[in-house]
Amino acid sequence: MNVKVVTIGLGYIGLPTSALIANSGILVHGVDISQNVVNTINAGKIHIVEPELDKAVANAVEKGFLKADTKPVVADTYLIVVPTPFKGNHQPDISYVQAATESIIPLLKENDLYIIESTSPVGTTEKMMELIFSKRPELKNKIFLAYCPERVLPGNVMYELVYNDRVIGGVDERSTQKALGFYSQFVKGELHPTNARTAEMCKLTENASRDSQIAFANELSLICDKADINVWELIRLANKHPRVNILQPGCGVGGHCIAVDPYFLTADFPMESRMIAQARETNNYKSFWCVEKIKNASLEFKLKHNLQPSIALMGLAFKPNIDDLRESPAVSIAERVIQDLNHSDIYVVEPNVSEHRTFELTEYQEAAEKADIVVFLVAHNEFKKLFLNTSKVILDFCGVGV
Repeated sequence: MNVKVVTIGLGYIGLPTSALIANSGILVHGVDISQNVVNTINAGKIHIVEPELDKAVANAVEKGFLKADTKPVVADTYLIVVPTPFKGNHQPDISYVQAATESIIPLLKENDLYIIESTSPVGTTEKMMELIFSKRPELKNKIFLAYCPERVLPGNVMYELVYNDRVIGGVDERSTQKALGFYSQFVKGELHPTNARTAEMCKLTENASRDSQIAFANELSLICDKADINVWELIRLANKHPRVNILQPGCGVGGHCIAVDPYFLTADFPMESRMIAQARETNNYKSFWCVEKIKNASLEFKLKHNLQPSIALMGLAFKPNIDDLRESPAVSIAERVIQDLNHSDIYVVEPNVSEHRTFELTEYQEAAEKADIVVFLVAHNEFKKLFLNTSKVILDFCGVGV
């Protein structure tokens, strides 16, 4: 049986996508640079936390429709699902996309379909097309190239990959139609055809919009703190208006999408994206504000009790109930608090992670019991069930107590 699909990148999106396609009866060859990731998947296991993913991978591997390797093979469709971080002064870094593309250029043949799913600056698909044709000019007008961003919520990925609408943009109409045919095999949400540049911009727009909305909520929390108003009650009441839907504030914004993608716009369109840039600054500032709040609470405790307080930092993930720590403001807050308050006993908690290369993790109930100051950075479900002694100082930056 010939491999039909090669997916390059087996992370938080690449592995669920590979498993979904494989469970649709399509032979998938997944590629990752990590031999450990490859070995884990080939054993029918997973290296990330995502509900239902373990069953999907185990089933696909057992039935022989999913295999992982460190190198790509000849296929009919190639999906690029690698990270796109930023470098230097928040400049987009598409080197992973380029490296993944270069790895499959020798394998491409007439009628193959090449799709980028990685979040990318506007024009990336066209750049990769130029790269491919510069090395394989005989393939010009003989292969199909498209961009199709994912739009899934960690913790619900397996459902949303199937049922969410998808925006699909080819470099030309024939490529768009080819990609539509591919996704229609396993996506039940509506498929919306467009061109590659619009599809790239759509992904950036979605996340910049969310970032701006979160910035508004975070800015409200700063105002309410100074005005001695309960921000959670305020937002609940304001949202009673039929055309108002304010999001919940937090300790910043994290993840590999919302905290990163707006920079792709501000880097390429600096004069036109000033509100987007300001939203990024507001959300970044919120984590610094949280650190100062923790330090002030520590100082007040010491002055009142003549004792250095013990502090529990509750949560490291970038959002509730997942293990994903990428770009997490909670991580940077924990690092700065530990550095600035190196004389205090500080317990770091993340119930969805068994170990961390920087922090010694403490079980959440133990940390909450031992700490004088309990700081909620992430609203994990476990934290909402905690019973805390009223003598403790509580800093709730994410609405655990709401």
